[in-house]
Amino acid sequence: MASQKAKNKAAKLKKKIKKLKKEVAAHKTTAPMVSPLAPVGGFPDLPVIAGVRFSAIAAGVKYQNRDDVMLAEITAGSAIAGVFTRSSTRSAPVLDCQEKLAKPLPADKPIAILVNSGNSNAFTGGAGRDSVNAITTATADIMNTIPECVFTASTGVIGQPLPHERIVAKIETLRDTLSKDSARAAAKAIMTTDTFAKGASGEITLGGKPVRIAGFAKGSGMIAPDMATMLVYIFTDANIDQAVLQAMVSNINDTSFNAITVDSDTSTSDSLMVAATGQSGAPRITDLTSDDAKTFAAALSDVMLELAHLVVKDGEGATKFVTVNVTGADSDASAKRIGLAIANSPLVKTAIAGQDPNWGRVVMAVGKSGEPADRDKLAIWFGDILVAEKGWVAESYTEQAGSDYMKNAELSITTDIGVGDGRATVWTCDLTHQYITINADYRS
Repeated sequence: MASQKAKNKAAKLKKKIKKLKKEVAAHKTTAPMVSPLAPVGGFPDLPVIAGVRFSAIAAGVKYQNRDDVMLAEITAGSAIAGVFTRSSTRSAPVLDCQEKLAKPLPADKPIAILVNSGNSNAFTGGAGRDSVNAITTATADIMNTIPECVFTASTGVIGQPLPHERIVAKIETLRDTLSKDSARAAAKAIMTTDTFAKGASGEITLGGKPVRIAGFAKGSGMIAPDMATMLVYIFTDANIDQAVLQAMVSNINDTSFNAITVDSDTSTSDSLMVAATGQSGAPRITDLTSDDAKTFAAALSDVMLELAHLVVKDGEGATKFVTVNVTGADSDASAKRIGLAIANSPLVKTAIAGQDPNWGRVVMAVGKSGEPADRDKLAIWFGDILVAEKGWVAESYTEQAGSDYMKNAELSITTDIGVGDGRATVWTCDLTHQYITINADYRS
């Protein structure tokens, strides 16, 4: 009798386990929850950029029942600038884009950008280059341009051959469905672990003419850029020389995409490209120091910084958006290294996730940076709350004040190093259990 009861109990447990496995499997196939830091209004209404059209389609590269390839068509004669990962294991698409941007583009041929999600075409040997060639050649034929004017990017799993034939089979349909109003669809098609599509725009007046800027980005994990971040595409109708545009993008990148981190990991596929069609009718910008150049650069900086912040706000599992300010460092470069040491510290990030005002971990991160610092002059603030000064906890600080502040969704940590005039700002997010869950299941 006892034996039969045990068997019945075991049978019930097996049924329960089977049911739980089905529930887990169903959970994995559902769309991820949207980050609590996502913009309330969702994807913004981006202005139409004259000379640019978009399309998106489902090619089944990895994902099922969702768009995973986007195409952007850019009018002939546009200026193109870009920055890319400096990873020593960068992908075949990155290498191809870098080679093409190192040479002048023909002014009489349209430009195409084709991006797939689900597979990064990185660490795929000669097959990676073959896939890029197959896609760029087919796109050039269908878009009435040349391969040198076709730029590709791939994002997703590393080390798996790209099924490029699935993409090639969809290029004609992508061409036939191009629309000036499809930026939102394009932005959604390049998402991987992102929980929301990211867009930003701006408008200025140059020479009495409105000049518009619009862009979108993807990125959520593997975010510690060494150039830009994941994938970013920005379009403008400004009339600007390519060399001036490239200088602007490179400069702004240092204080936007190159000043964010989610998890300290730099992708093999990071790419940022900016296209200027010249269709606004505004005067041509030929001098980086001119008033028009400075006005345009400020607007472009705003768009790039907003997109960079959105990437951090969609950090895998993020619940807190954190601004890290460093002042009083030996130099600006030293300040940035200290800021990144704080922003990348797992101990700092988990304390933030737990809403623990553990300022000792900030002290630790400053020390481990290897940069000059004066322990007995170090000062730390959480928001406007002075936490520590002169190498010790501030007399005015209370643990309750620190705990209450840490409950906010957006936080700032300021550290004065006490050795010089260097300063820098970087942005990061907290580190939660969900980050581990997402990345443990990434290839499932």
